[in-house]
Amino acid sequence: MTDAGVFGALIGQEDVVAVLRAAARVDAPTMTHSWLFTGPPGSGRSVAARAFAAALQCPDGGCGVCHECHTALTGAHADVEIVSPAGLSYGVGETRELVTRAALAPTRGRWQVTIVEDADRFTEQALNALLKSIEEPPPRAVWLLCAPSAEDLLPTIRSRCRLVTLRIPGVDELADHLVGEGIDRALAAFAARAAQSHVGRARRLARDSDAQRRRREVLEMPAQVATVGGCFTAAANLVDAARGEAASVVQSLDEAETSALKESLGDIGGRGRARPRGVAGALSDLEKRQRSRATRTQRDALDRALLDLAAFYRDVLVVQIGADVDLVNVDLATTVQRLAQASSPEATLRRIEAVLACREAVDINVAPLLAVEAMALALHRG
Repeated sequence: MTDAGVFGALIGQEDVVAVLRAAARVDAPTMTHSWLFTGPPGSGRSVAARAFAAALQCPDGGCGVCHECHTALTGAHADVEIVSPAGLSYGVGETRELVTRAALAPTRGRWQVTIVEDADRFTEQALNALLKSIEEPPPRAVWLLCAPSAEDLLPTIRSRCRLVTLRIPGVDELADHLVGEGIDRALAAFAARAAQSHVGRARRLARDSDAQRRRREVLEMPAQVATVGGCFTAAANLVDAARGEAASVVQSLDEAETSALKESLGDIGGRGRARPRGVAGALSDLEKRQRSRATRTQRDALDRALLDLAAFYRDVLVVQIGADVDLVNVDLATTVQRLAQASSPEATLRRIEAVLACREAVDINVAPLLAVEAMALALHRG
């Protein structure tokens, strides 16, 4: 852990860190019990929320080395619950269970902290179930909601939360941070720019050759849509790349969850050993949640792939109009130049619109392959 303690992982967020440090020193009578962390994907909303939760539990305000900090950051603290939607959204029943648990008194820490990732995925009914706990929180309850923007939540919710807005770090800031983590300077610079300063994505690109390969596969699509047949092949390849990206994210998490559940239920396996009662049902419920999470993670991975594709066409447009700005995909400059010369700015704008329309279609639950096929045909037409 750095000298910044639990806040060391936040890149370029000095103003936010100052606010959170000061708040962590405040006791119950004047403490803000509901917080809303907003910012674009990759800005570190969840990282900031976890760091703040650790600082709230730490006797030194977030030293980063004590037991309270360590367990809060890793999700093992008894009084810090980190939740994400089991499916594509939070339902009413799930939300009511959260409210009930948040009302419990802390067992060892100062606060009962609930970190809600992807709070923009609450249904309207679920948000109404959450509202009373936000309006009248128990004395030691703290809600930390994370969402892309305040407008993603009902006005009645966001008006009762203290807003913390994070920003995307600059490419150089992120690259410097990756170098500090032991990444080669050239690789760090490439990853930071290719990830468009998305911190988590930059780390994966810098450390995982499979992530680099999947990005290249996505960005091969503009060259694959020259024919109608190629459009369908390219669409399938893009969806497969997103599926592979999602699998790499959830596989180790699924295995750890299954192992922990079996251990907690006494299912130690072995020939001739009877399985304890209730294990099969509990494992079945866990598998359902994991399948739902896999679907959500795959859609998120597809969305990131589409953003990569939009950035590629943005680079093409930059070259076509002679804008004095840096390319995102510097490593593909030759391909960008070739496509820029072979098409017009108007065609490139239509292609960008097709990519953005595909994102919207996937967001409203159009079948991913169908949405990507439609996009590929639009790219072909130009």
